[in-house]
Amino acid sequence: MVELVWLIPALPLTGFVLLVCFGKRLGEPAAGWLATGMVTASFLTALVVFGGLVAKDERAFSQTLFTWIPAGSFEVGMGFYLDPLSMTMVLFITGIAALIHLYSVGYMHGDPRFSKFFLYLNLFVFSMLMLVLGDNLLVTFLGWEGVGACSYFLISFWFEKPANASAGKKAFVTNRIGDWGFMMGMFLVFFTFGTLRYADVLPAAGGLAETTATLIALMFFIGAIGKSAQIPLFVWLPDAMAGPTPVSALIHAATMVTAGVYLMCRMSPVLEASADWVPQMIAWIGVLTALLAASIAVAQNDIKKVLAYSTVSQLGFMFLAVGLGAYWVAIFHMITHAFFKACLFLGAGSVIHGMDHNQDMRVMGALRKFMPITAFAFLVSWLAIAGVPPFSGFFSKDEILTFAYQESPAMYAAAMVAALLTAYYMSRQVFLVFWGKPEWEELTNPEPVTVVTPGEDGGEATETTTVPSQTELAVALGVPADEFHELPAEFHPHESPWTMTVPLVVLGVLAMVGGFLNIPLVDDGHFLEHWLEPVFEETSTHLTVSDATIIALLIVSTVVAAIGIAAAAVVYLQHRVKPVEPEILAKGWYIDSSISAFVGGPGTAAFEGVAAFDRVVVDGAVNGVGAGTRSLGQSVRQVQSGYVRRYASLIGIGSVLVMGFMVFRAVV
Repeated sequence: MVELVWLIPALPLTGFVLLVCFGKRLGEPAAGWLATGMVTASFLTALVVFGGLVAKDERAFSQTLFTWIPAGSFEVGMGFYLDPLSMTMVLFITGIAALIHLYSVGYMHGDPRFSKFFLYLNLFVFSMLMLVLGDNLLVTFLGWEGVGACSYFLISFWFEKPANASAGKKAFVTNRIGDWGFMMGMFLVFFTFGTLRYADVLPAAGGLAETTATLIALMFFIGAIGKSAQIPLFVWLPDAMAGPTPVSALIHAATMVTAGVYLMCRMSPVLEASADWVPQMIAWIGVLTALLAASIAVAQNDIKKVLAYSTVSQLGFMFLAVGLGAYWVAIFHMITHAFFKACLFLGAGSVIHGMDHNQDMRVMGALRKFMPITAFAFLVSWLAIAGVPPFSGFFSKDEILTFAYQESPAMYAAAMVAALLTAYYMSRQVFLVFWGKPEWEELTNPEPVTVVTPGEDGGEATETTTVPSQTELAVALGVPADEFHELPAEFHPHESPWTMTVPLVVLGVLAMVGGFLNIPLVDDGHFLEHWLEPVFEETSTHLTVSDATIIALLIVSTVVAAIGIAAAAVVYLQHRVKPVEPEILAKGWYIDSSISAFVGGPGTAAFEGVAAFDRVVVDGAVNGVGAGTRSLGQSVRQVQSGYVRRYASLIGIGSVLVMGFMVFRAVV
């Protein structure tokens, strides 16, 4: 059955081609159902292939479809490499993508470019599958660039708004920096091994010189921090929330942003052969990213921006695991994160849908009464990401914390603070959206306001009664006027259609039970670790702390999660303490604005200087050589008159000069 692996990416590719040809004719909702059916079929095929791989004694399978690039000794095949790592990625990519496609049928209802949206989604799924299934780095890079292009198309899907178009360009340009690193790493691999196939490169990585392995690892890490939004290239991800919510769930929570983590895990033998400071650097960048993004999320008011910074933070935890050598733990957290974060994003989309496209949490409140299904899924995923047992995030995050404790107390402390902030800001979001008082009700039923105006020169005061507009009331709550959409009269939030709630419930259940893929302290419960063992057996770090220490750490992390939730309840539910939301956190420590100011100021001047140097010096030298050659040619051309008599005279003169030179040499 493993021979059917080619069919897994072929099905969404077929959906893409059919939508290119017939998408407009199919229209809504047929185009959506076609795209959903293709990705669902891909998931079912993946289940069949998974069964075949489990049945094999050797859990690895290679399949070459055709020779893609034959160029002398350089040859690259279009092939697939199936092992427990790629199989795991395929299962959750296709499974979650199928649910998000179904959700999109309801969410994108009425959009004039309905069929084009699903065309992009199918192309994205195909690209992501090529990324994780490719049997060599070039096929992986094909998928890598494909998901980057689809990300640009989907982030700026509603390009009529300049902010959306800018967000798409920002994501595209920022990712190009990381793509340069990937290409450099790929070139170095080819120069070193003479091949790009994983089956040839990875087994031989242990024999690399430390300097070579370090350089390759650094180049791939640059690629990874671009795609997976780590310091300093994380600034594109929060702005990517400009795209439709299903895009945020599929690309920026469950799949594309995890591509960097997958790449580092796939290249783990190279990481192990590199200098010791490289994994340490990866771990510290990961934990600092987790801490930085979590601190920013504390003061965000856009329901999707909170989740965006949360995604950056959780990706930081995954890179922390990679740097610690706990590769299977990074994949474990990737899977549980895909469950609960996709559910949170889809839940946020359902809230936005029910709130007439308002995204600011300050105009929400008490929505659990009106959107019970959405509230259930959101609350389950909140408990998972907060690290409350027995929900999925508790198991995967605690594995990372245990490895961090074993490696470095300082690293463990920083990760624990990030975990505390995660429980706090996610609880803040839940309380503002689903509990508290219904702020939207006060906006749609405003109380008249009486304004007393003192009379002039001691005259009689006058009273004026006015009814403030919704926008005025929203601005009083702190919502920017240009980001508030006035609600209809007699507005009441409403639950989303079944196409949106069914994926929410499924993902909510997965967020609830997904942690049991790997149960701590139970040897027979380490299902995921044993499944991935053939991939990471030679490279993974193993825990050496005692069971008593592990139990103590589990208790500490649970207490920390409880403290974070309780603190948010005191501030945002009971209102016993005034919220602390400093401007510096709301503005993301001014990192993004500082980068923009540099690029728009000194950066622009520097780039223009480089362009001028290229134009004047580099191009000038080339053009000067060309102009000089042309001038010399025009001068020499005068000699070629076409008159035989002149040619004969020149030959005679030349002969006399040669003879004179010879006589002169003979005399001397």
